[in-house]
Amino acid sequence: MTRILVYETAFRRVEHRLPKSAAKATFLILDSAGKIHEGERELTSDEAAPDAGWMSVEMFGNPAAREWFSALLKAETLAWVQSAAAGFDDPAFKRLVAKGARLTTNNAQAVSMAEYVLWGVLDHFQRGPERRAAQSAGEWARLRYRDVAGSRWLIVGFGAIGQAVAVRAHAFGAHVTGVRRSAQPHPAADAVATPDKLAALLPEADVVVLAAPLSLETASMVDARFLAAMKAHSVLVNVGRGGLIDEAALLAALDTGKPEHAVLDVFRTEPLPKDSPFWKHPRVSLTGHASAIGSGLAARGDALFLDNLDRYLTGQPLVNEARREDVLAE
Repeated sequence: MTRILVYETAFRRVEHRLPKSAAKATFLILDSAGKIHEGERELTSDEAAPDAGWMSVEMFGNPAAREWFSALLKAETLAWVQSAAAGFDDPAFKRLVAKGARLTTNNAQAVSMAEYVLWGVLDHFQRGPERRAAQSAGEWARLRYRDVAGSRWLIVGFGAIGQAVAVRAHAFGAHVTGVRRSAQPHPAADAVATPDKLAALLPEADVVVLAAPLSLETASMVDARFLAAMKAHSVLVNVGRGGLIDEAALLAALDTGKPEHAVLDVFRTEPLPKDSPFWKHPRVSLTGHASAIGSGLAARGDALFLDNLDRYLTGQPLVNEARREDVLAE
């Protein structure tokens, strides 16, 4: 029997929808106190010996996650881990993959994150802060604003999240260019380019969205040169990772007005320190790594796990499997 370590809250949501192949599995239940149970028996992390583990969305910031990782790291037969994260830059994932486990990442965030991106851009284009200030002051202000229709969007990182952004921006009438390793056309984009074309594309982009994972190739990609190439009055949105941006260079660029505005959900240090200049910068919309936590996140994550669970137990290809060499890259 395949032994699968899961968090109790998530397991109770899906246990009535388990695939038939789950008859081949034993589920080890991790409770909110960090205790692992196999039926009525409580196990230590040494005794659990899971072959697979599901990191559900409830485990982000949950103290019980330490016990989950501990049990997986100690397991000699660990073969598969389903993550709730879109990326894999957390060092714990590297350790699990180094043990020989396959890692599947999560695209359940794509819908929520795409809606967040559209909110951030629309709020700036529509002059949201000024409208709210006028309402608060009782002023009948008729403020001109920018249309999304006809604007040009450059989405760096064209996986599930980038594609979801593209679908929504395209529906508003924007021209969308996706940037990814392969320039193969995609129906959600008007054009697809490889990263080496970025410098030529930046001067034409009204909106630049960062939805790429953090890697050796992408770390600090948004540096002074990148920012200097951006179009006047452009908007930069980061829903990828804080490490994609040279933050000192961005602050300097914002002070010059190019980009005109930044929508930032992720930072190099999280939580963002209280003394960070980003908090009060007039050209920044800031949130606390919250772009993914829409109301449908858990349900989409559950569906992905159930699909991959059936695939794993029946020997089919897994969805969203990370490349081992990418996870282990120094």
